[in-house]
Amino acid sequence: MGRTRIATAALVTRGEGQSKEILVVRRNPELRFFGGYWAFPGGVVDEADHDGDSDDDLAHRRCGLRELLEEVGFDPLGAASHDPSLRERLLGRSTEAQAARDFRGLLDAHGDSPLRDVRPIARLTTPPFAPVLYRTTFLHVDAPAAFVPDVVQGELTTGAFRRPAELLDEWRRGELLVAPPVVFMLEHFDALGPEAFFERIGGIAAELEAGKLHPIRNVPGIVMAPLSTKTLPPATTTNAYLVGEERIFVVDPAPDDPAELARLEALIEERLCAGASVSGVLLTHHHSDHVGGVERIACRFDAPVLAHAETLRILRERPQGLDVENSRALQDGLELPLGSAPDGSVDWKLTALHTPGHAPGHLAFRESRYGAILAGDLVSTVSTIVIDPPEGHLGTYLQSLERVRELMSEGEVLHPAHGPVAAEGRRVLERYIEHRVRREDALVRALEERPKVEEELVRLVYADVDEALFPIAARSLRAGLEKLREEGRAEETAPASWSAREPR
Repeated sequence: MGRTRIATAALVTRGEGQSKEILVVRRNPELRFFGGYWAFPGGVVDEADHDGDSDDDLAHRRCGLRELLEEVGFDPLGAASHDPSLRERLLGRSTEAQAARDFRGLLDAHGDSPLRDVRPIARLTTPPFAPVLYRTTFLHVDAPAAFVPDVVQGELTTGAFRRPAELLDEWRRGELLVAPPVVFMLEHFDALGPEAFFERIGGIAAELEAGKLHPIRNVPGIVMAPLSTKTLPPATTTNAYLVGEERIFVVDPAPDDPAELARLEALIEERLCAGASVSGVLLTHHHSDHVGGVERIACRFDAPVLAHAETLRILRERPQGLDVENSRALQDGLELPLGSAPDGSVDWKLTALHTPGHAPGHLAFRESRYGAILAGDLVSTVSTIVIDPPEGHLGTYLQSLERVRELMSEGEVLHPAHGPVAAEGRRVLERYIEHRVRREDALVRALEERPKVEEELVRLVYADVDEALFPIAARSLRAGLEKLREEGRAEETAPASWSAREPR
């Protein structure tokens, strides 16, 4: 899915031995990519950083030093003394390109002396669940003890040196958001100690590059596992989730491909080796891109399958029906115990929420400690959700969106089945509701002009959609028309031909 951009991130340390601190910066909450998260300084490799290969070590060293000057005022070259306006120009959109070339000129004038102190330590590539993927090289830079980050308000809001253990404790208490790759780095730094970390992190990251599932955690205690499935475009993956620390629930073991399932099994086995147990396999709904591995995972880990009664009924009635003896129906509001939360607090649980509309037995799950929602196909962060009659019902779907929106507070994280998580889950739900309102308004206007057939309505109402997706859009259009008919605002005067009606 999407294109890959070459990026650099700088792991900047200060201090000695076990007292080493790491520099982290907070990204502006208004940014679309990791808005509000704490991350490492860094950015995309610029044309001025390389000589033809944007992904070689020298390009990343140049990029890392340039980004450190721009983002936190770290200036090992004395560049600011040569050109006092350089940092300001790097921060300005209209002057950034020329400033990057000027910085490269200063680097070249210094020879390789400043670059020797910038050392690549690991490489990670975003798993293919997002529209834009980043292949990021992580650099280690050791800053002087007296260095204090100077962040100019804009893309970033603040920066600070922090002890990894202290930052992770705050994250586990739900007091801040930390970008998943940074959580990965900080946990290994804290567990291994500085010396072993720098020796081993490259090999640990290489295992992920070779295909091992990334431990993606936007919220403590919830691991996202994007796996390749036969789903609707533009998505190419479905997110399975592992929820819990002591007791794990596997949510939507999606793929039917044995190799993809083996990756999920390996991730679960790691947790079992650490002392956890699998309490159940949870299904958000019955669609094939969510349940491909349910029997294999349930049998492999001797876990019950838990889903809405309607989902279980549909799966059992298929030609190759659900063949798991240990399955139980979940009712709306049922609470599933998780044990102790990552911060040690007790009475941690998942609550099942019946959210029909996309599918009659659709469930979402609310996690109690951090307010996270596992949304299934209630929303997607890479596209809209198809409402496909007769099993899909638009009016019911809108009620489900409203219900979950009312449950979420500002800053609570929404975990969709397709695409990256949304740090501001409530806003995503609001945008979904607004989008459906705009679609309905466009449909009503089109019908008020004159009666039209569905093929013409698709082209008018979904004019912003790629024509190749019109067959999918036609299914959602039908759901919108049926909602208007139920409300007495439209009628089907002939097969696939519709006209407006005055509401009763």
